[in-house]
Amino acid sequence: MEKHIQLPLTEETVRDLQAGDRVLLTGSVITGRDAAHKRLIALLEEGKPLPVNLLGETIYYVGPAPARPGQAVGPAGPTSSYRMDAYTPRLLALGLKGMIGKGERGAEVIEAMKEYGAVYFGAVGGSAVLISRSIETSEVLAYPDLGPEAIHRFTIKDFPAVVVIDSQGNDLYQQGPQLYRKTDL
Repeated sequence: MEKHIQLPLTEETVRDLQAGDRVLLTGSVITGRDAAHKRLIALLEEGKPLPVNLLGETIYYVGPAPARPGQAVGPAGPTSSYRMDAYTPRLLALGLKGMIGKGERGAEVIEAMKEYGAVYFGAVGGSAVLISRSIETSEVLAYPDLGPEAIHRFTIKDFPAVVVIDSQGNDLYQQGPQLYRKTDL
């Protein structure tokens, strides 16, 4: 059974989520991939304000395809999250509470998630068309020159995901395979 989660995430909600929980996310998320993350960090290094307030936000690692008439976005499948690992701890320190992507995260990201109380949701790669049906609106917030990799705000409803890494550092990618290991060899 899925848990219905309202965004933005609260500290209490983040604490209550456990690795392996299936969720349906409703509310708003921001988007961003490598190029946008690089620009955000450059602004921080220059002491300049960010174009978005990250406090309590969830970021979806996606570069949506162009929308067809009547749709908010085209296919919008998750990007491999490890590509944002070098930037993520700094953004978590600024209040980022959730991330949506696919694939494993590095140890430094997991430690920062534990320190700042954040959660990582996995979205199923290869289901970009199905995921896009959960996206009701899309607006560019920053870096329109990046095209689909600009920072967008999506309004989502019943966006399907799984808690892959919870705020205690429990990692489904590590725990899952252990459930199926043969111990009687």
